[in-house]
Amino acid sequence: MKKTVVAAAIGECVHVAGVMNFLRLAEEAGWKTVFLGPAVPIAKVLEVARQEDASLVGVGYRLTPETGERLLGEFAEAADELRSQGVRFVFGGTPPVAERAGKLGFFDRIYDGNQSVSQILADLKGETAAAQGLGQIPQTTVERIQWKAPYPLLRHHFGLPELEATRLGIAKIAQAEVLDVFSLGTDQDAQENFFHPERQNPRARGAGGVPVRSADDYRLLYAASRSGNFPLMRAYSGTDDFIRLAEVLVDTIHNAWCAIPLFWFNQMDGRGPWNLQNSIREHQKVMRWYGEHNIPVELNEPHHWGMRDAPDVVFVVAAYLAAYNARAFGVRDYIAQFMFNSPAATADAMDLAKMLAILKMIEPLSGPDFRIWKQTRTGLLSYPLQPAAARAHLAASIYVQMALHPHIVHIVGHTEADHAATADDVIEACQMAQRAIENALRGAPDMLADPHVQARAEELESEARITLDALRVIAREDSLDPLTDPVVLASAVSLGIVDAPQLRNNPFARGEIDTPHHRWQMSGRRCQRSPPG
Repeated sequence: MKKTVVAAAIGECVHVAGVMNFLRLAEEAGWKTVFLGPAVPIAKVLEVARQEDASLVGVGYRLTPETGERLLGEFAEAADELRSQGVRFVFGGTPPVAERAGKLGFFDRIYDGNQSVSQILADLKGETAAAQGLGQIPQTTVERIQWKAPYPLLRHHFGLPELEATRLGIAKIAQAEVLDVFSLGTDQDAQENFFHPERQNPRARGAGGVPVRSADDYRLLYAASRSGNFPLMRAYSGTDDFIRLAEVLVDTIHNAWCAIPLFWFNQMDGRGPWNLQNSIREHQKVMRWYGEHNIPVELNEPHHWGMRDAPDVVFVVAAYLAAYNARAFGVRDYIAQFMFNSPAATADAMDLAKMLAILKMIEPLSGPDFRIWKQTRTGLLSYPLQPAAARAHLAASIYVQMALHPHIVHIVGHTEADHAATADDVIEACQMAQRAIENALRGAPDMLADPHVQARAEELESEARITLDALRVIAREDSLDPLTDPVVLASAVSLGIVDAPQLRNNPFARGEIDTPHHRWQMSGRRCQRSPPG
């Protein structure tokens, strides 16, 4: 049976647009709604609330703050009996009236126009701590994705060079109720040397993120997130002692999902102690461990090739290998990452084509035991330095990403080119992202239907399958599956089958492939390759 919400503008206020928008969202969240109209007497609102056995009552007032304060005080006094019976009350109005409503201490939620549509919808679904009487906030990734739909989860990287500053920032962001997932950014020693204090470099403390040095440090940061909308938390899988660190992350921050590469975070990119072949083998073990614990896994793989100027076909091949290996090693819920703007000069249409090619290749892998969840993000290296231009880039990129209907949007902060995001930066980025998402969900054009996008996606898919066949050709006779064999995968890099220009002079890769002439651009209504230089 549906719960009922009764709402009206009270007193002499005739402004009901906000009330009707609230009820529209309530219907979307599964409520039975009763709209009483404008300028409704207090007694009438409460009478109908009793008749309808309402669980929630919403009142709006947008006139003089002084008058509103008096009127809302009268309402609170008259409604106190209903409140004692478990009925919840929300208020909506202008910021000055909302401020006075807040001082009464009566309303469970107050909306002053600063809240996003998804925040209000989340409240109505019971997705915030302040609305626990309406339901419990989901604390696992898949449940939260399903709960928040049609809006994607918002994830943002956060980790400052000092532990206490990071803790305070997490608490501030959680209270703002704009973020669903903290991607905890730890420093290099935390990733590589967490269990080896003798290897840690005191001078490098805080380099690249928050200096977590113990399980209690993780617990401290997680505790800071236990307010507001109770966001999930996840952290890097590290570059050594993978399973030991996985156990710590699950025990302390209830790691929302694992993120592990296939080819990276080792001696090849200077971020870990393992050589390429052995690191692939270790990463596969991590996938299996998380799969056995029924925790989602993301392979942050293809964009590492893109950020090193690899051709689009290598990007697509890497994405397929990532999904293929995740399924092969027992992952049940796979988070497929689609980083746009990598390389940064890629045109939006060709970005979409690349992502469409990936989708076409990995979707046949999905099934009851292997669910694919789409996560999009803006290119890490694509942000301009100028603040205004960076904000525009964030919003424009996310609007384009919505063509994929992502389940998660990984927001890359607009300050990325200048500094690591502060709490205020994260909140602002989330607000910009949310507006772009809301605009897209109102009815964006189908950008994937563009014939140029379709044609390029077909071309990339064909080329990717040829490349994958090359991996099968180089496989040993005793290789059970060339696409999961660490020897074959490492050989694909050393032989240059999978390559990127920025890997030149790398001991594990060729770096001989040349891609500058193969960046695609849109010109008028036709697609053409950009000229040399």
